[in-house]
Amino acid sequence: METEAWLRFGRQQYSLIEDQNKKTIMKAFKNIFFFLLLAGFPFILNAQNPDLPSEQVDIIKNFEARLGDAERYRLDPELPPLDTATRRQDYMVTSSSLEVEYLPPKIRPLAMPSDKESGERYDGYARLGAGFPLAFLGEGFYNISSVENFNLGLSAKHLSANNNKKIENQRFSYTNVGADGTYHFDQGFSVNGGLGYTSDVVHFYGYNDLNEALGENFSFEPEQVRQKFDIFEGHASIFNGARTEADFNYHAGLKFYLMNDDYAVRENGFDLLFSGTKWFDGSHPLTIELETDFTAYKDTANQSLNNFFLRPSYTYHGGSFTAKLGANIASHDDNFSFFPDVELSALLLDGVLGAYVGASGTLEKNSFRSLSDYNPYISSRIQVRNSSYYYYYGGVRGNVQGIDYDAQVGYKAIDNLALFLLPDIYDTIPRFDVLYDTASIFTIKASVSAPLFDGFTLTGTVSQNFFSLDREAKPWHLPSLTVNLGARYVTMEEKLTIRGDFFLENGVPYLNDDGDAQNLNGLFDISLGADYFFTKNIGGFVQVNNLANNKRQRWFRYPTFGLNAMVGIVARF
Repeated sequence: METEAWLRFGRQQYSLIEDQNKKTIMKAFKNIFFFLLLAGFPFILNAQNPDLPSEQVDIIKNFEARLGDAERYRLDPELPPLDTATRRQDYMVTSSSLEVEYLPPKIRPLAMPSDKESGERYDGYARLGAGFPLAFLGEGFYNISSVENFNLGLSAKHLSANNNKKIENQRFSYTNVGADGTYHFDQGFSVNGGLGYTSDVVHFYGYNDLNEALGENFSFEPEQVRQKFDIFEGHASIFNGARTEADFNYHAGLKFYLMNDDYAVRENGFDLLFSGTKWFDGSHPLTIELETDFTAYKDTANQSLNNFFLRPSYTYHGGSFTAKLGANIASHDDNFSFFPDVELSALLLDGVLGAYVGASGTLEKNSFRSLSDYNPYISSRIQVRNSSYYYYYGGVRGNVQGIDYDAQVGYKAIDNLALFLLPDIYDTIPRFDVLYDTASIFTIKASVSAPLFDGFTLTGTVSQNFFSLDREAKPWHLPSLTVNLGARYVTMEEKLTIRGDFFLENGVPYLNDDGDAQNLNGLFDISLGADYFFTKNIGGFVQVNNLANNKRQRWFRYPTFGLNAMVGIVARF
């Protein structure tokens, strides 16, 4: 019944988008039919093998156990996404190598890092804290696993800060609640589903900087400059929870979201994904994915981004190398694009040095949700578009005396790169427009994770981008250099954890009042924190951010919080 409810909801979402863009959906059916013919061809050939069972199969064991036996030669593999529904929640997070991707994620001030303890594991945790400027934190998670074959994870978080006494209406509030559950059937398949709600409130306080520049005295009530993003989202999927006799894995899932803001903008997204993987000799996967991704944006007019993808790939694990050969066939408005999905990696020195080269590409949506998540001070009247890019890369990675490293160079050719500019720098309430340009980006990036001695770990990432644009003079409000360093020390039988972080980023380019390109001030942030458990289950924490009191403007007219701190208590159970 629960699965039927999800399917009914999916059909309702599909109907909503179909009403908004009937012509596009009719074209979608032609694309889906074309993709299904291509996707089904390998399986029709495979079905002709008389050795494969044609009826119900018995489940042997988890696919992950079989994959663990395969001979792998990637020296610094990335961890798969965590299944929050099945894991048992721990408090401390083990440091790991970070992947620096463009565009970088948004970092909110005062956010508390969650840690993972290497010792005893716990079903839940809770944190409560307060600080300055007038900041509040509350978060918790609990995993219910008392029912056989069933896991349910419940989470909630609230983080807010208010610096109104120094800068009028410099405040934000972020609240998120969610649930995610998985049930494993005895027949060998599993179903997963989840729901979540996010309330993200910011304020257009950039007029304060305009007051200082012009000697004016503009003032607004919070409601006049508030921007609130409400997002309701969910997902459901069915997949094989155990390995099949035919070594075939399947997954079918849907995701959706409903979003609106305080300026009568609505955006709906609906995504369907079907995938199947056939393993040969337990280590060589042949995978085919079919995805339909719909987005409907509405302000004074309607816009839509409806993308279709067919992604076949085959990966071969040899004696000292791994080769992946695949493609990403994408369609939008009956226009087809073909992107590579290939990578070759080789082991040069056993356990020390490996090298890799590859190429990838896709259509990536610039939706209202993704753009406002990156820059919350954008106007609600924007154009949503696809970015189309090809990425070619190569690098080395490995481990030297316990130190993991990864260094990479890459080249990205991208159409419709999203840039951000104020349409008028003298607007009383500054809101950014989104404009698009064709660009080439040459990237150098590296990451390292070094457990130098017992209990002490040092991590670091650096990324340098070199932009070349067709029309615009500069990559407006996009960073070129980003450096993150972190140190963590666990001592006193894991009762005490001490953290230190350093963040450096160049000043982003913008247009001044004369129409000339200039750079805003850069980011230089040093933060310290500590956690201490007084008992097995109860502890306290303190976090001091931006010790240099750097008041950088990440977005023109919008200075960030300066020195801020938070203290609180934490419980694990």
